[in-house]
Order: sequence, then C-alpha cells, then structure tokens
Amino acid sequence: MKKKLLIFIVAYNHEKTIENVVKRIPKKLLGFYNSEILIIDDASVDKTFEISKKIKEKFKNASFKVNIFYNPINQGYGGNQKIGYHYAIKKNFDYVVLLHGDGQYAPEVLPKLLNQIYLKKHDVVMGSRMINKKLALKGGMPLYKFVGNIILTKIQNFLLNTNFAEFHTGYRIYSINSLRKIPFHENSRDFHFDTEILIQHVMEKNKIKEISIPTFYGDEICHVNGIKYAFNVLRVSCIAKLQQITKLSLSKKFEIKNYPRNFSNLEIDKLLINSMKRK
Repeated sequence: MKKKLLIFIVAYNHEKTIENVVKRIPKKLLGFYNSEILIIDDASVDKTFEISKKIKEKFKNASFKVNIFYNPINQGYGGNQKIGYHYAIKKNFDYVVLLHGDGQYAPEVLPKLLNQIYLKKHDVVMGSRMINKKLALKGGMPLYKFVGNIILTKIQNFLLNTNFAEFHTGYRIYSINSLRKIPFHENSRDFHFDTEILIQHVMEKNKIKEISIPTFYGDEICHVNGIKYAFNVLRVSCIAKLQQITKLSLSKKFEIKNYPRNFSNLEIDKLLINSMKRK
C-alpha cells in the first residue's frame, strides 16, 4: 500500500509565485505516494486564493489531490502550520512536507529529502542551505541573514547540545507519528514556531536528518522582523535548556514527557473548519 504524503504549502500574498511552486513539484514523486497538495492561504490581500483555485481546477483529473483552504483571519506563519499539521494528523497521512509559496525552497529536491524519511526512517528531514555556506551566499542569501543564521545556530547548538548546520530552514518533512508525540499546538503563531517545533523533536529524541539544498532568494518580500525573531529564538532556546536542567515546568510546550499521545485540540479544529469554508 502506498504511503500517504501531504505537501503543505503555506501562502501569504504569493500571487506571483504560487503557481510556479506547484508546477515545480516532481509529478513522478506524487505518483509514487498517495499524494495531496494542500495550499492554505493565510488571509492574503492579493489574488493568491483565486490563483490557487485555478491550480486546483487544472489538476482536477490528476492522480493526486489538490485542496485550497483560506484562513479568514491571518493566523501567522506558525499558526498556519498548526492548522496544516492538524489536518495531516486528522486525515492519517504518513508524512507532511512544509513548502513555502514564495518559491524560496526548491521543490525539485523533494525526492532526495523524502528518501531520508521513507527509506532511512528518519522522523524529521530538513533541507539546509548552510551545509555549504558558499552556495548560500551565491544563491542570494542576504549577508545579514547569513551572519545571523550562523550566530543564532551556534548559540542554539551550544544551549541544546545539538550539531545542526541550520536551525532556521523552513523546508522540512515530518513523519506524522513524530508530530503526534509533541505539543506543537502550544507553540507560537509567529516565525519562531520553526525553532520551537525543532526543539520539541530534539527533546523527544526523534531522528533528525539535514540534507543540503540550493539557496534561492528572488524578489519576495520578507515579513520577518529580524531583531524580534532573534530575541524570540534565543528566549525559547534558553527556556528549553533551563527546563531540561531544573526539571521545572517553565513552558507547557516543552513538557514532552507529559504530553498525551491521543492528539486533540478543539481550538485548532475550529480554525481548520473555518479555513475550509471559502469556496
């Protein structure tokens, strides 16, 4: 029986890029799995939703399914992920891919990443731009992001006793079994959600693999406040470290051992239902 694969695309004001992102997903890969592409438009004010509906219509006779959801109220980068992962768990997928609607992460390398989770049984696979740092700069990564990525990752590796090339990639694949074990619904709705969910996987001792990917920066608009992001990343990393050392309950999101494995969250369930209403 084919494994169930969800390719989850987070989208916000990506009318210029969303169609090309879907086109670039290898169709042979989609045929290998029981696949679905899910685009969740996070209350875009441009034509992202309308273009996404046309994409769905274009692939209505394909071997894979395309679904388009729309959050009537912006949930933030992290909040949008919560809805997508909740959907993946409820629909009993085996794996979920996180892709960005701006085309910054190359869909063409998905087969290489998925091999690590399908064949080698890792729980989390991350596409890292920083394994080959020279290529990151050649790919157009802004210097301030390049330097910030290195500094933050070094501090986080020290705090959390890890050895990642990059904490801050948004190109990831999670096994659904691994998501069921962590309280990701407790995480931030903001951009440091990615750090929090990675820390949760580290604390759960899930198998995590990094794979080198190409870097591409185009003319996409960055919605991240760099100073706020850096502060939040370091803050939650310190909280996780202190919670490990002191055994005190400093944050529910890092109470991994006490987290009930029968996942249920009514708040996210309501958000998911609302996101499915717009046609």
